[in-house]
Amino acid sequence: MLRIAIQKSGRLSDDSIKLFKECGIQFDSSSSGKLKSISANFPAEFLFLRDDDIPGYVEDGVADLGIVGENVYTETGREVNVVHKLGFSKCRLSLAIPRGTQWNGVQDLHGCGIATSYPRILGNYLKENGVEAEIHEISGSVEIAPSIGLADAVCDIVSSGSTLLSNGLKEVEVIYRSEAILIAAPGLSGEKAALLDKVMFRIKAVQAAQNNKYILLNCPADAVDKIMQYIPGMKAPTVLPLVTEGWVSLHSVINENDFWTNIEKIREAGAEGILVIPIEKMIR
Repeated sequence: MLRIAIQKSGRLSDDSIKLFKECGIQFDSSSSGKLKSISANFPAEFLFLRDDDIPGYVEDGVADLGIVGENVYTETGREVNVVHKLGFSKCRLSLAIPRGTQWNGVQDLHGCGIATSYPRILGNYLKENGVEAEIHEISGSVEIAPSIGLADAVCDIVSSGSTLLSNGLKEVEVIYRSEAILIAAPGLSGEKAALLDKVMFRIKAVQAAQNNKYILLNCPADAVDKIMQYIPGMKAPTVLPLVTEGWVSLHSVINENDFWTNIEKIREAGAEGILVIPIEKMIR
């Protein structure tokens, strides 16, 4: 049985639970005080932990897998294997200063005090840029540090920036970009490695579906070759004859990023009655 550690609350927790349930792995996540749950249909036990603790649990082999923010993985420096980037819970680690302070670049922080919960990442960034500053490590409420005289600037996680603004700060420099990653303990047994492969197969199928759409359209038969240039599909589009002579129905898959770029070209080539449908799972 795989032991999988996920954050016990917050956005990363919600996104992680959603991912596993989209992968068809059923487990009870409804109780906020529950610390572990065994899947009803897959050999996995889920541990609900503080995000900062997950890399350590995985390194020590208490958990086989974990989902953490890339920022937490880098900051803790634990010896674990990064298996896959998951593409959700994206954020950035940024420098921020009081709104009325002029900013010319990171060299402005030379000799200043900076409050942060990420001293390792910040320290590496300052070293790379040749800046000597005093780092004040605090575990929470970093944004208040300048207003109480603890520091001249802060370095903290930013999603929308509203928290910085409400505390009289402005974001001036992004030093690290993060997203959720799947990590694994070094030296998984053969049996657990095989289970990890099964989990990854499901995750990749879910991610492929999220990035692609199923498209159906009607077009003149002599327009198929031109339209296929814009929607080649996984291998090739499906083409079915319509009752109306000289017309066909073309079915294919299109990457969502390409859809709006190509849709006008598809229409100009003669496509009509275009339907775009979400894909639940996509096995390549």
